[in-house]
Amino acid sequence: MKELSEQLQETLHHEIPLTVALGLTVASYDGLALELHAPLTSNINHKATAFAGSLNAVATLSGWGIVWCILKEAGIAAKIVIQDSQINYLLPVAADFAAVCARPESAQVSRFKKMLLKRGLARLELRAEIREGGQPAVTFRGRYVAQLVK
Repeated sequence: MKELSEQLQETLHHEIPLTVALGLTVASYDGLALELHAPLTSNINHKATAFAGSLNAVATLSGWGIVWCILKEAGIAAKIVIQDSQINYLLPVAADFAAVCARPESAQVSRFKKMLLKRGLARLELRAEIREGGQPAVTFRGRYVAQLVK
């Protein structure tokens, strides 16, 4: 999985340049969850906490990354975009932070891949979380769309 993590890191920095400014790094991917880290220093606001836009971006990218990993593991070339999302800011984040997005259950992943190969377009809904002091600080839900590359 390390090689896949490194490929994802390169892809994020190449295809989504904002990830460089965020200081985003792929901390881990074990086939079950993806964890993306970002330093507070690159994402700080006037209150000395993490900027909400940065928290949203990292959470969004954790879902995008899970979809990318699923497609890469399946050998499917597709473009990924987010269709819609909902985010809740529950606590301020005052330190370096990580967004964790769990891979969906295998039945959901199978339906996603089957629909993508059949129709050329598929959607996958994911959840991510950023924690502060062991507590959920940010909860995120996003619907991602993949479209086959022709």
